[in-house]
Amino acid sequence: MTSSDVCFGTVLVLVWGMNWIQAQRSISSTCINIGHAIRPWVRALTEGIEWWVYQRRVKLQDLEFVSVWVRDPRIQKEDFWHSYIDYEICIHTNSMCFTMKTSCVRRRYREFVWLRQRLQSNALLVQLPELPSKNLFFNMNNRQHVDQRRQGLEDFLRKVLQNALLLSDSSLHLFLQSHLNSEDIEACVSGQTKYSVEEAIHKFALMNRRFPEEEEGKKENDIDYDSESSSSGFGHSSDDSSSHGCKMSTAPQES
Repeated sequence: MTSSDVCFGTVLVLVWGMNWIQAQRSISSTCINIGHAIRPWVRALTEGIEWWVYQRRVKLQDLEFVSVWVRDPRIQKEDFWHSYIDYEICIHTNSMCFTMKTSCVRRRYREFVWLRQRLQSNALLVQLPELPSKNLFFNMNNRQHVDQRRQGLEDFLRKVLQNALLLSDSSLHLFLQSHLNSEDIEACVSGQTKYSVEEAIHKFALMNRRFPEEEEGKKENDIDYDSESSSSGFGHSSDDSSSHGCKMSTAPQES
């Protein structure tokens, strides 16, 4: 190999090396340009994802809810020999299924039994939750007995209100948001009254403009043994048979 051949080979290597370096620079420059070009798109995509996540959070916060509390058990006297306990049922909801978004009404255990039977007859294929069992040795002066029943009634209503089919039953809404007793509820639902379901609920709401806070309700679960009338004046006192525009009869005695 002559010196001229060596020189020629060296020149070829140098030329190839310079071309390779230039190609690498060109590729780097192209990548940088592409990066600059797609950066706005990446930013827009990121902002879009963040907005979607925010909207999802807002929608989750706006989901329908139905809250129910059974509270404030009170002894009501029917006559000198007979008495029973009723409970205040409070509803707070944003559901379109309900005529009133907040309400309180007093009901006794026997009415819960009627409600379950009524709901079952209207939804034969639905397995309804159980009510607290009727204890033959139930003592209304025993706070533990009373609170166990109160909690059982609340659990029953919570489960009922989670069922869309049961929630569409007008009897349930009249039970929760009107002063009508079981006979009047059946008459109203079957169209045998001068007022509709919605009118009965609105009439009840106009008479009772109060709604206790949940925390207040939790503090007032203890029974008031000295009271002989409803704590809120909502109905179901044995001495109050006034109709307030809707017929109301005395509930049957609880054994």
